[in-house]
Amino acid sequence: MIEYSNQTRMLVSVDCVVIGFDGEDYKLLLIQRGFEPEKDKWSLMGGFLQPSESLDEAAQRILFELTGLRNVYMEQLHAFSHPNRDPVERVIGMTYFALIDIKQYAKQLCDHFQPNWFKMKSLPALIFDHQNMVDLTLKQLRYKAALHPILFELLPKKFTLPQLQILYEGLYDIPIDKRNFSRKVLSTGIISRKQEKDKSKSKKGAYFYTLNQESYHAQFQRVLNFIPKNEIPPSVESDQKDRAVLLEG
Repeated sequence: MIEYSNQTRMLVSVDCVVIGFDGEDYKLLLIQRGFEPEKDKWSLMGGFLQPSESLDEAAQRILFELTGLRNVYMEQLHAFSHPNRDPVERVIGMTYFALIDIKQYAKQLCDHFQPNWFKMKSLPALIFDHQNMVDLTLKQLRYKAALHPILFELLPKKFTLPQLQILYEGLYDIPIDKRNFSRKVLSTGIISRKQEKDKSKSKKGAYFYTLNQESYHAQFQRVLNFIPKNEIPPSVESDQKDRAVLLEG
């Protein structure tokens, strides 16, 4: 067997930032670490890459083993490689983020490792550099959601335009003009109106919509600009520029 000489072997961990939306709040799925160091402290879903796996395969396996979740939207984010990020050994941390509708996957979520949902605005202290992973995920999500319809992955099969607006307002922490937002979303043709209404919030009710799957996938990488640039806070614009530089580098 040929090997590269004079090189140090390193471990690769795969950590999954699982973001959910319950109709009102963004939440993060965490577990308590089961071994030292940092035993019993809050952690992202993580594990080590195995010799026979690709990174994508490892991310899917780890997420399933720790949560029972399958077939969710996942995307590779970034490698964290500071030499001292893990106190035990040199470990390269590859981060993925997953987007799920909390209610849709509630029954699928396995409680063997007792994963818990925490509101994104009130997270507990996380091990190692996991908070940095979460922060970078949110930056990337804001960057992508301003251009592509990625947030639809967080919605149930049937949703209303007010629910969709709450989803976007929650991510950017801003109020959005209702008429402009609805007009922009409807003009894309990626959603179809149903005849039934959601009357849980008012007597008049709001029409339910569903994704037009064919149009949704066809336009996923197109720039749709649901959020007008003048409505995006300067801090988010700065996040987007920082993220663009990171991706280019």
